[in-house]
Amino acid sequence: QVQLEESGGGLVQAGGSLRLSCVASGNIFNINAMGWYRQAPGKQRELVATITSAGSTNYADSIKARFTISRDNAKNTVFLQMNSLKPEDTAVYYCNANAKKQPWGMWSNYWGQGTQVTVSS
Repeated sequence: QVQLEESGGGLVQAGGSLRLSCVASGNIFNINAMGWYRQAPGKQRELVATITSAGSTNYADSIKARFTISRDNAKNTVFLQMNSLKPEDTAVYYCNANAKKQPWGMWSNYWGQGTQVTVSS
C-alpha cells in the first residue's frame, strides 16, 4: 500500500520557522500532485499548498507570502518551508498525494498521519 509519513512539526515561537517533510513509500507507479493540508482544533481541514510533478504550485491566501512548498520527485518527498509563523498557524498538518499503484490503476488520494505544529505567542 501507499503510505505517507510527515515529520518536522513541533513547538515554535511566533515569527519562527519550521520545515515539514513528507515521504511517500510503497509500490508507487506514479504520483501526480502532492500537498499539505491542516486542521486546527474545532475547524475543518483546509488546503495549505499543493504542487504538481511539474512544479506548479497553489497556496492558500493566508500563507502564500510565508510558506513555500517544494518536492523531490525521485524521492517521492514533499516539503513545506514555513516562515514567519503565527499562532493561527497552529494545527495538525497533513501530507497528501494523488497517486497510482499500477499503470492501469486509478488515481487515488493518500494521507499521512499528520504532524503537530504549535506556534506560541
